[in-house]
Amino acid sequence: MLFGRKSKPEWLLVFLGNPGLQYDNTRHNAGFRTADALAAKTGVQIKRAKFEALVGELEYGGVPVLAMKPQTFMNNSGNAVYAAANFYKIDPSHIIVVCDDVSLPVGKLRLRKKGSAGGHNGLKDIILQLGTQEFPRVRIGVGQKPHPDYDLADWVLGRFSKEDAAVMDEAAKRACQAIEAVLEDGMDRAMSRFN
Repeated sequence: MLFGRKSKPEWLLVFLGNPGLQYDNTRHNAGFRTADALAAKTGVQIKRAKFEALVGELEYGGVPVLAMKPQTFMNNSGNAVYAAANFYKIDPSHIIVVCDDVSLPVGKLRLRKKGSAGGHNGLKDIILQLGTQEFPRVRIGVGQKPHPDYDLADWVLGRFSKEDAAVMDEAAKRACQAIEAVLEDGMDRAMSRFN
């Protein structure tokens, strides 16, 4: 175990999604897809149950981090984030949230230092639980719904086409690189490189 009694994570990496096989490869699970890419890249399993989430401890970008996949469903993601941040005394500025974004083209990344939820229920709950919008996020484009009358919930819970799934796999790998850049070089340099 990486974190003994005297050490603790300096950053919290939060990958948003919905638990359960029925949500695999859905647009809303872009965060979980990125967590899986991080696990594949580092060999660290994000499977230990803690804080109403699956967690894994690793050193990434030169710092100890706790990677987390909340298991509370999207709308209650803040429970796990608040519990872990409170336990380890991690400041919101050191919590990177990775999630889907319906306003971006499929696979496009957008890094932000802070901001509103932008209609994303997972972000909305994290903001509510932490009491601040001042946390960085990596948003991954999943494409806009096909027409204005299309139900947004149906869209984000829908699955990717084979072609878009391949684009998202690459985007997840790039998101891992972006997170590493934030940890190593700071958000400003990472934004200029990945946005």
